[in-house]
Amino acid sequence: MATTIRHPSHKSKEHFKVCFCFRRMFRLKVAEPPDEIKTVFENYSHNGVMSMDDMCNFLVEFQGEEEEGISTRAQTIFDSLKHHNIFQRRGFHVDAFFRYLLSDLNGPLTEVHHDMNAPLAHYFLYTGHNSYLTGNQVSSASSTSAIIKALRKGVRVIELDLWPNSRGDDVLVHHGGTLTSSLKLRACLIAIKDNAFFASPYPVVITFEDHITPSLQAKVAKMLIDIFGEMLFCPENPHQMREFPSPEGLKNKILISTKPPESSGNQDQKTQEEAPERLEEYHDRSRVNYKIFCVVLLSQDDSDDSDDTPEYRDLISIRAGKPKGKLKNCLVDHNQVRRLSLSEQELEDISKNHGPDIVRFTQRNLLRIYPKGTRFDSSNYDSMIGWMHGAQMVAFNMQGGGHYLRYMEGMFRANGGCGYIKKPDILLNDNNIFDPRAFRQVQKTLQVLVYMGDGWRSDFGPTHFDFYSPPDFRVEVGIHGVQADKAMKYTSTVEDDWVPVWNQELSFRLTVPELALLYIKVVERDFSGTHDFGGQTCLPVSQLREGIRVVRLRNRKGELYNSVKLLIQFHFHHHTL
Repeated sequence: MATTIRHPSHKSKEHFKVCFCFRRMFRLKVAEPPDEIKTVFENYSHNGVMSMDDMCNFLVEFQGEEEEGISTRAQTIFDSLKHHNIFQRRGFHVDAFFRYLLSDLNGPLTEVHHDMNAPLAHYFLYTGHNSYLTGNQVSSASSTSAIIKALRKGVRVIELDLWPNSRGDDVLVHHGGTLTSSLKLRACLIAIKDNAFFASPYPVVITFEDHITPSLQAKVAKMLIDIFGEMLFCPENPHQMREFPSPEGLKNKILISTKPPESSGNQDQKTQEEAPERLEEYHDRSRVNYKIFCVVLLSQDDSDDSDDTPEYRDLISIRAGKPKGKLKNCLVDHNQVRRLSLSEQELEDISKNHGPDIVRFTQRNLLRIYPKGTRFDSSNYDSMIGWMHGAQMVAFNMQGGGHYLRYMEGMFRANGGCGYIKKPDILLNDNNIFDPRAFRQVQKTLQVLVYMGDGWRSDFGPTHFDFYSPPDFRVEVGIHGVQADKAMKYTSTVEDDWVPVWNQELSFRLTVPELALLYIKVVERDFSGTHDFGGQTCLPVSQLREGIRVVRLRNRKGELYNSVKLLIQFHFHHHTL
């Protein structure tokens, strides 16, 4: 048990009860500027006071910010601290300067907004997999709450699996051949309509895994028109589309992506040939209901006397397909653009010999990657293999966990968190196709100087990390990117301190900085067992702001802590080739 006692000297001390009659006592420190921060302040202040002009000089010269509008930004900083008693009329003294450095006005990411007028294929899209599931892929509940949560998080691509109900007169959403529960499609579409543009005005794509009959496709078409109305994007000749529209041109629009229905002349033949490929996890023959359902589905198609459903076909603005034969045949470019879906394993296999071909394909067409069928626990895979080949839709189980999901969240903090990220020029250059496996020279070195951390004492109980002493914190800093750039480095461990000061620099050499992610994690070291988790975050290197920045940490679910933060200085050294 720990207790805090304030002594007459106004210095707090923390007591930890070890035995019935023995207590350990530790001085409870408060956050104060490290010596290095005091030195920076002295260099940009006069007589212990930083004026407005001094602040402008600091922001431009030390923080590397642009001169345009710098006076306005400095005034905003001053205004934010005027109500504190640490502010002086003439400007900041060191405590106010330190307070600013730890504030949200000094975050680590630039407020860059990408050009949103390029074709859709030029962007990475925040993409979900089986977006209706709340847990595992086998027996969890299906719920509109999972869809709503994803959309409000910024996800722009929602996947729904469409199946007929037992009577064949309505459309359900569920993971076919499993014990997951079902939802009515109408409820899912209404949830999408109500939440589509909560986090971003840019388009939402609904991908259908379509296992329904033509008559039900007609019903879905009517449902889409009734619910979405003018929100639904319906190009005049989608089968002749030579270039996808831009995210800017599709603002506040809903797009449907699925495989177009076959014509009546070859409906039955195509259905029988391609039935396995209508299930993403077609290679997973362990599903008990798979063969039975395919037989039922084919018999329903055979007995259906209705005509084709041009209404349904005309609502498909992003056409999906997968030609028969070898996977490399999928990468042949056509006049009309389309979407191709590959499992993570298929991508890994084909990328070994056809990496540049995949990159070339994704310069005009959309490529969607989805988790392999054996990820029953809704775990995720390494998204970087998809991104470095230009895959726009790297589909993730948003209800899952683990560090791969944290990387995904970090990636899409770029561009204001709008769910669309402009692909780097190296993936769009059609004169020099990017080869993900080729050797590259180092482009930049990222220097990460970890000064200090604070906030654990506010967000955690006094004995959360250790029953007998304050915590022993260490920072782990790593790069997730192309294989040559991956690295993980560590600070030393600061023992028995709620406000640790490390003042250690870690350097990372980057060959493809455009795709690199910076992962930061704090652990409380337990020298006799498993380390405790003290917070994490992931940031896109391409949008890091140089200078001294505050980095707020998140819990295991990716949610921000109220108080836990690190003070870090970032600096890029550019290499001349």
